[in-house]
Amino acid sequence: MTSLTHARPIGLDESFSPVDNEPPLRWQRRLRLAPAHGLGVARRAVCYALLAWLPIAVWAAATGHLWFDQTGERLLQHYGVNVRCLIAIPLFIIGESALQRAWARMMPQLLEGGIVASSERERFDALLDRMRRLRDTSLPWILIIGIVVAWSIGDQPDSHADAMAWALQPDGTLGFGEWWFAYVARPLFLALLLAWLWRLVLVALFLARLQKLPLSLVPTHPDRTGGIGFIEKLPAAFTPVTCAISAVIASQWAHEMLYHGAKLESFAVPIAVFVVIWSLLLMAPLLVFVPLLAATKRTSLAAYGALVGTQGRLVYRRWIQNEPIADAPLLDAPEIGPVADANSMYTAIKDMRPVPIGKGTLLAILLPMLLPMFALAALQVPLKGLLKALLKAVI
Repeated sequence: MTSLTHARPIGLDESFSPVDNEPPLRWQRRLRLAPAHGLGVARRAVCYALLAWLPIAVWAAATGHLWFDQTGERLLQHYGVNVRCLIAIPLFIIGESALQRAWARMMPQLLEGGIVASSERERFDALLDRMRRLRDTSLPWILIIGIVVAWSIGDQPDSHADAMAWALQPDGTLGFGEWWFAYVARPLFLALLLAWLWRLVLVALFLARLQKLPLSLVPTHPDRTGGIGFIEKLPAAFTPVTCAISAVIASQWAHEMLYHGAKLESFAVPIAVFVVIWSLLLMAPLLVFVPLLAATKRTSLAAYGALVGTQGRLVYRRWIQNEPIADAPLLDAPEIGPVADANSMYTAIKDMRPVPIGKGTLLAILLPMLLPMFALAALQVPLKGLLKALLKAVI
């Protein structure tokens, strides 16, 4: 462990954000969809939501495919289409602002909190420079566009699929609305989803490279993670994305339950799989600190154990055996204090957690994921019963 040292503040021009200045944002700035400085998430969220949904809705209203009637399924009955366009796509874009703010809070704490010592600032700056170059490269985005195009071509609209029933013409063919959904709205949704997976990779790469630096952890820190407990809040930055994905899944299942007699029980396994996989994806960047925290705890336990043992033996000799102890600064060290204080330091190290994941982290991941599923369950299970089950689980 090294002492905490204030480092040179990190400036806006030399910081790193997984979102700002990435190629799609630069492209949108050229098109005036985003401001020259900043993200402009509100403007872009509205723009993309209308681009995805408005042509479909206008066509559906003009051809009688919008409102409920007895002649067949209509657009408003297919919740997955509307939620994907009006909720998920805007949330994907709003999420950029959430990640930007979370990152802006985290970066100064690495420096001002002394986690990155001033002696390591040059290596830290080099890390930021590498991450900026990786973020700014166009290759991942070209791959994303290629995947989206390939998926759209390979998964062509099928007039016999239930998901397309709202767009069927009297002659059995698909109308303009479905083609717009298949080749504009759905590809846009997929591109935004893949973009978030790439940003998650960037976050994981940054933290993985960060933990390789000689970080100045404090094994006795009250956050029980050596002073990097603030990283626990990072998954909360993905709350809009988590809610968007969960809402799309829940809305599609809601249609099946209300109009096709599907039972809630039939979705139990898919819900569990989704919760586990997405939770692991969001926690994966934090898991890179497991080796570092484990090594810090192991070496600190040995070092502080020896310190406490030495102090304890000196105290025993002076106060129990009444031996004169000369020149024993350890007995008078104000920063260590009496035996009880020394023992508390050892206990603090013993209680160190192997990974910076706490209850707040899990709640930040699970709540936005389970709220749409809770609404789904309310379609078949009385609200009173759901609340009782929730209270039993919590209490």
